Order: sequence, then C-alpha cells, then structure tokens
Amino acid sequence: MPTVLDRFITYVKIDTQSDYAPQSFPSTEKQRDLSKVLAKELEELGVREVHIGDDASVYGTMPANPPDCQAPSIGFSAHIDTTPEFSGANVKPRIVKNYDGKDIVLNETENIVMEVAQFPHLLNYVGQDLVVTDGTTLLGADDKAGLACIMDMIQYFHDHPSVSHGELQFFFPSDEEVGCYGAKHVDKTRFNPQFAYTLDGGALGEITYECFNAADAIVYIEGLNIHPGISKNQMKNSMLIAQEFLNMLPAAETPAHTEQYEGYYHLIEFEGEVEKTRMKFYLRDHDGERFAERKERFRTMAAYLNRIHGEEMVQVEFRDTYRNTKEVIEPCFEIVEAIEKAMESLGVKAFYNPMRGGTDGSVLSFMGIPCPNICTGGHNFHGRYEYVPVQSLEAISEIIIRMVKTFAKDC
Repeated sequence: MPTVLDRFITYVKIDTQSDYAPQSFPSTEKQRDLSKVLAKELEELGVREVHIGDDASVYGTMPANPPDCQAPSIGFSAHIDTTPEFSGANVKPRIVKNYDGKDIVLNETENIVMEVAQFPHLLNYVGQDLVVTDGTTLLGADDKAGLACIMDMIQYFHDHPSVSHGELQFFFPSDEEVGCYGAKHVDKTRFNPQFAYTLDGGALGEITYECFNAADAIVYIEGLNIHPGISKNQMKNSMLIAQEFLNMLPAAETPAHTEQYEGYYHLIEFEGEVEKTRMKFYLRDHDGERFAERKERFRTMAAYLNRIHGEEMVQVEFRDTYRNTKEVIEPCFEIVEAIEKAMESLGVKAFYNPMRGGTDGSVLSFMGIPCPNICTGGHNFHGRYEYVPVQSLEAISEIIIRMVKTFAKDC
C-alpha cells in the first residue's frame, strides 16, 4: 500500500506545468499525464463515477458508508498543474532525513544552497524529514502535496469499510495557476457537494477562508514614432508615457512591501517600443471598497495622461479573476471550525491567515459550494527552494480523515 509520501514523490515526477498563454485547455497537454494516473488510482480505490474532462480535470465520488448515512456531502479539491513561473520538468525530489537545522545544499555542482538565514522557518522542522529539490526545478508541493493527502484519505476509507463517512466528492482541476480555468468550468453534474475544501495552503495548521479580490489590469499606450533626427515636439514615446504611469503608483504598494491585509499593484508584464506599449498588472485587495479604488486610480491616471499627451493614447482594461470568499464562508463558519477541531484533536495548533492569493475554492465558493482552504505543509512555493516536511503530509492526511469521521459520527 503506497504511503502519502510515496504518492507525493510519484506525482511530483510528472511534469504538469501550465502555460500563461494557452491556445486551448488544458493549457498544456502534459497535465493529462497526471490526470490519467489519478483516475486509475481512484478507480482502484473503489471511487465511482471517475471521469477525466476535456480540460483534463478529474472527477470522482465515494458513496456514503453506510448508504443511509445522513452526513453532509463533502468535496475535496487540489489542482494538478504547477506554475509556469519555474520549471517543473525532470523534478528530482530528495529526502533530507532527520534535518539538523543547518543550511541544506540542494545542488553542490551549481552551488545552490537553501540557507536558514533566508528561510528561518526551516528551524521549525529540526528532527523531521524534508522533501527538497535538486535546485534546478520547483518541487510541486503546490499542489501535489494536496493531491497526495486527499488520495491517502481515500485509501484509508477504502481500507476501513467499517468506518462511517458521508458522500465524498473529488475534483482535481487543471490550470489553477493560470486563472483557475478548471474550476471556472467545473461540471456541477459531477461535483456539487454541500461544501468543499481545497488543500492548497502552506504550513501545517494553516486555515484560510478569506482571500484577495483580484483583477488583471491591462494598460495599452499608443505612441507616435518619427525619425529621431526630426522628431522635436512631435515624437510621443509610448514607453516613456508608460514610465510616467508607473511613477504615479504608490511605491510601497507592491508585493515586496506588503503583507497580511495590505493590497498591492503588481506589474507582471511590460512589452514596449516607441509606437506601442502594453503593461499587465495584478490588482489585489481583501477589502471590496479599496479594491474598487485601485481600479479607479488606474482610470484617473489614464485620464490624466490622455489630457497631457493626447486623447485616447492610454487605455485601461480590467478582467476580474476572483473574489474574497469571506462573504460566502462566514455564514457557514462551522465548516471552518470543523477543520480547526480536527487539527486540535490531533495536537496540531490551527492558525488563520488571510490568503494573499486565490485558489480554486475562491471560484467554487461563488458557484454555490462554500470552500475554505487547508494547509498542505509546503513552503517556498513556485521556486527552487520549495520543500515540504514528510510529517506534515502525514498529519494533514490524518486531519481530513478525522474531520470526515466527525461529520459522520451519528451514522
């Protein structure tokens, strides 16, 4: 019987990196490689109605046990893709046994070292076993740690038929990292529990039920190119106008200067020449009014530059991506408290953090499926220093098993 660690190691070795500029969905066909593995494992564990969607998302249902169990239908979700921001190909996970609290050499040849001074949370795991990278790729704990914990839970209920549980529904979507595409196109005839949990969080004990309001802002600037030798009072360099736009943004409201409930403006793309420049920003804020004010600031800046340089030179387009789940989850906060109680019953101290991002649960919550987010144990996601303690994987699997049992205590 594979352990949660065995499953995790298997999953991270399958390249499922998604793509920010897809021609179709899934954004990368290689995501199907993991979809097929998960579907096969679900079928072997007695999960019914297993299905791989056109977008490579995976569905399945474990019927209530006993069949007349009146426990609520609970959903579990973790995404199959990894970020386009760092290579997920040819991942070589390594286990650091009985971590000694010192710097970890990830790659001696390339002199890549994970230093305690940079990542002091490593010291929380002295004596534990850490899964790390070889320094040339990410690890993929986001979100293959979540997948491994869910599959380990399924294994438990399959192997313990005398243990009661309500109906359990599973949804493993594609393309979370590039806009939650899989969740936005969920087939609710296949996944429609009373509530659900994404396993897509951080350190052991973390629970999140509120996230950013999020939008992309695309700024288009039209310039005027004339030969530099004869361009006085005529040339309008769109890149310099873009620089003016950037200079009007508050310098301290970037991801590198903010934390907790502080929102930000994040420039993620800049493509320019004299005639045309395009900038893409992430706008983020937990508070709805401040979020609206961020959009209005962009409109005001564009209007000002148009007055200075010529009407319609600067255009702004907004694309909302997800909303703060707090308003959906607070009215049914007992589903959050259930996770906290399960953690504390196993000696894990629960803590709440506002998510500085979003998950597929952000989308599902506004589709009628309240969906808080549970930790996966991972750290330093989306890069070469990503790691996850083995003991955290094991504990999270036990936590969700304990929670499911609690909901079915009267069956």
